[in-house]
Amino acid sequence: MKSLIDKLERNSVLSKDDYTFLISGFDNETSEYLFEKARNIREKYYGKDVYIRGLIEFTSYCKNNCLYCGLRCGNKNAQRYRLSKEDILECCKNGYELGFRTFVLQGGEDPYFTDERMLDIISSIKSEYPDCALTLSVGEKSYETYKAFFDAGADRYLLRHETADNEHYAKLHPKEMSALNRKRCLEDLKSIGYQVGCGFMVGSPYQTAENLADDMLYIKKLQPQMVGIGPFISQHDTPFADQKNGTLELTLFMLGLLRLTLPYALIPSTTALGTIHPLGREKGILAGANVVMPNLSPVSVRKKYLLYDNKICTGDESAECRRCLEQRMRSIGYNVVVSRGDCADKK
Repeated sequence: MKSLIDKLERNSVLSKDDYTFLISGFDNETSEYLFEKARNIREKYYGKDVYIRGLIEFTSYCKNNCLYCGLRCGNKNAQRYRLSKEDILECCKNGYELGFRTFVLQGGEDPYFTDERMLDIISSIKSEYPDCALTLSVGEKSYETYKAFFDAGADRYLLRHETADNEHYAKLHPKEMSALNRKRCLEDLKSIGYQVGCGFMVGSPYQTAENLADDMLYIKKLQPQMVGIGPFISQHDTPFADQKNGTLELTLFMLGLLRLTLPYALIPSTTALGTIHPLGREKGILAGANVVMPNLSPVSVRKKYLLYDNKICTGDESAECRRCLEQRMRSIGYNVVVSRGDCADKK
């Protein structure tokens, strides 16, 4: 196993069988060996810097009915809300004063937020905060819509592909959604010029080591600037309520593999990691991640944006989240920096 990790470190291409072998058979010793290599690589590109993104969860409405998500339209118990343009700008103002230079607008696929409304919000944010990067995470759109958002000032776009395997994708989503269209969206985003982020759940229902190997090969081919992964965590009002959650160990191992596969990438240590383990986000950084995403959403709505159960940090003020993460990163020898945190050049 160590020889395959060494091969990956040298930027050699691994086969599906190689990835499958690593993913299905790793142990603690292999993981620690991988994490050391991953830390060395991320420090080559980013030093000890950890970038912060100000997350604004602006709508909990969604037209989709994905089987794993608490915001699915079929969940009649979900608490729905929408932030106004003024609310969103107030979140940005608060975040800017706290040192955030990237804002992430994330929400369900909410038909209320038409292209016209989104373009108004995007252009207003970029007009007031021209030195900040704006990331969108609002799902599947047409090429024309993506292009209009980009022309209005959006810099980055996050769209987790969830799984690269078409059959596995179909087991997680309603029939009107397809892995083919998801990948089309990512290709469109890249061709327009966005800094693109994809990603997947670790330990999602029906997932195999071969599925995860396919994810690695897809990401290697796509060459995104960002990759966001996290453990699957069930939500009690979904069809997957009784499914087993993803593990910390496998999620961290996949983070390490991602760092070696895409050395320059921006890889977050997610809130979901912190949800399944008290030191999950610190462990994610030590496995090769270099981004954290504290919440700038109003505290009054955070408990309503529940993609999964037991989500942490739903009651903390933004300033408290920022200070907490700074202390956590400092405790493991890393530094939260005030920066747009753009993707490093490939070296």
